[in-house]
Amino acid sequence: MSGHSKWATIKRKKAVIDAARGVAFQKFSREIIVAARLGGPDPSGNFRLRTAIDRAKAAGLPNDNIKRAIEKGSGASGADSVEELTYEGYAAGGAAVFIEAMTDNRNRTAGDIRSYFTKFNGNLGETGCVGWMFKQVGAIEFPKETTDFDKLFEAAIESNAQDVSDEDEIYKVITAPEDFQSCVETLEKNGFKGSSAELTRIPENLIEITDVKTATNILRLIEKLEEHDDVQNVYSNFDISDELMEKVDV
Repeated sequence: MSGHSKWATIKRKKAVIDAARGVAFQKFSREIIVAARLGGPDPSGNFRLRTAIDRAKAAGLPNDNIKRAIEKGSGASGADSVEELTYEGYAAGGAAVFIEAMTDNRNRTAGDIRSYFTKFNGNLGETGCVGWMFKQVGAIEFPKETTDFDKLFEAAIESNAQDVSDEDEIYKVITAPEDFQSCVETLEKNGFKGSSAELTRIPENLIEITDVKTATNILRLIEKLEEHDDVQNVYSNFDISDELMEKVDV
């Protein structure tokens, strides 16, 4: 299993713990703030805001928090200070790492991220050093227990989706970025409401990791990055076998 898919599974299992710490709530609020700032406060006319709200609600973000984030993004002071940035580098073993962040202090964020790479035997690189290794796609997830795969597959293909995959507890529909919104809306019209819908990145190729120390450093780096308040998403192209993953302590 690829590192991207495996870490996504680990993150789902960690979601409740992360939310309890407030880490996930902070990330969802910032995404809502930026989405409202860029596209306006009405989710019916702002698809990015709508999907951000849906993900936040699914994670348990209180309605009052969502309302405050929308208000802040649509005019309150402080919204303009949050900017979107990306960071790129290599983890232990040469695995590529691509980071999406939202911050009001780019010097603080860059310094923190650089220190994490150094601590876990990696290197923060220049812009563009690994970005080309990750393909941006739309990803829409559906719970298996309430979704008929054959019907979803047929509706997805008719909606111009690129792929439908079976991953652990979910079915995932993949689209081109430019088809993402239309695919989500078409699937909903056909009775398929996703549990999650977002633009994400998938690795074009994978780096096989074969020893415990390297695997441990990679996973600890990614975990540390994702715990940072300013980091929204982390992508990597490591490939760790199930047998090796069982030996890793994260």
